[in-house]
Amino acid sequence: MKRHGFFWIVLTLILLAAAGFALWRLLGPITVEVTQPARGPAVRAVYATGTVEPAVMLPIAPRNTSRLMELKVDEGDHVQKGQILARLEDQDLQKSVDELEARMRFAKIQFDSAQALLNRGLGTVLERDRARSEWQAAEAALARAQILRAFMTLTAPADGQILQRDGEAGQLIPANQPVFYFSCCAPLRIEAEVDEEDILLVQLGQRVLIRAPALPDQVLEGKVSEITPKGNPVTRSYRVRIGLVEETPLRTGMTAEVNIIVEQHENALLIPAASVVDGYVWTVDNHRLHRQPVETGIAGDVKTEIVSGLAETARLVVRPTDKLEEGQRVKVDAATSK
Repeated sequence: MKRHGFFWIVLTLILLAAAGFALWRLLGPITVEVTQPARGPAVRAVYATGTVEPAVMLPIAPRNTSRLMELKVDEGDHVQKGQILARLEDQDLQKSVDELEARMRFAKIQFDSAQALLNRGLGTVLERDRARSEWQAAEAALARAQILRAFMTLTAPADGQILQRDGEAGQLIPANQPVFYFSCCAPLRIEAEVDEEDILLVQLGQRVLIRAPALPDQVLEGKVSEITPKGNPVTRSYRVRIGLVEETPLRTGMTAEVNIIVEQHENALLIPAASVVDGYVWTVDNHRLHRQPVETGIAGDVKTEIVSGLAETARLVVRPTDKLEEGQRVKVDAATSK
C-alpha cells in the first residue's frame, strides 16, 4: 500500500514539473536577435544591366559585289587612317579604267585639234565646243571609274581598332556587306536599359558604379552621358549610355551591372532593412520590448537609413514578428548581444 502511494506522489511531481516547464515555455521570455545602429554611407541607386560597346563603331564594306582577294589586318589590330585593310578583285573595273583613259586621251587630241583649227581660222567655235564637251565627259567617266576601282581597296577611315572581321580570302562579298567592324575616336561606353519606373530618377552626369562578371573583384566607375528621350513600349525601358574612362579593363561586348547613384548621404545612421516594419522598430531595454516609431530616409534591400527616432546606442530586434508585444519580457541571443 505504501509503495502504491509513493508511486502516485512521484507521478504527480513529474506532471507538475512538466506543466511548469510548459507554462514557462509559453509565458516566459522569448529569445530575440538584436543589433545596434551603425554609421556609414546611405546610397539610393537605380539598377540596370547593359553591354559594353564602342562610342563610335563603323562597318566597312565594298560598294560592289566582288571576291575578297587579300586581307591585310585581323581582329584586334590597331590601324591608322588610310591604312589598307583588304583588297577585292577589281580586274573588270581596271579594264574599264583603261578603256576610259584611252577615250579621254583621244577626246583631248580632238579638242586640241579643233582649237588649233579655230586659231588659224579654219574651224568653228561650235566644233571646238563640241570637242571640249566630249573631252570633259570622257574625263568625268574616267574619274568615276577610278573611284569605283578605289572602293575595291578597303581602307581605315581614321585611327582606331578592328573589332570584327567577317570574311575570308577567296570569299564572294556582296555589295554593302561589312567585311570589318571598326571603332575609333572615343572611349568605350555601356548601353543599359533602365526600367520606365526609374528613368525619371536618372540625370546626366550622375555617378555610376559598374560590376562585370568578367571582373568579379573590381568596381569601376562611369557617368551618365546620354538618356534616350523615347522609351521602348515593348520592354518598357529607356536606353541610357554610360561613359567610361579612357583606360578601362572592360572589352567590347562584355555584360555589366550598373548602379546609377541617385542620392548619397555620408555618415548616415543605418539599421537592417528587416528591422523596420510599417515605420516602427522594436527596441530592447532592460530585457523588455518597446515599439519605437522612426523616420526613415534612404531604404535599401539590406540597410535602411534612420533620420530620427532612434538613439545610436539603442538595441533593436533584427527580425521582428507580429507576435511581439509592448513590454514583453525577452531574452537576448548571446551570439548577437553587444
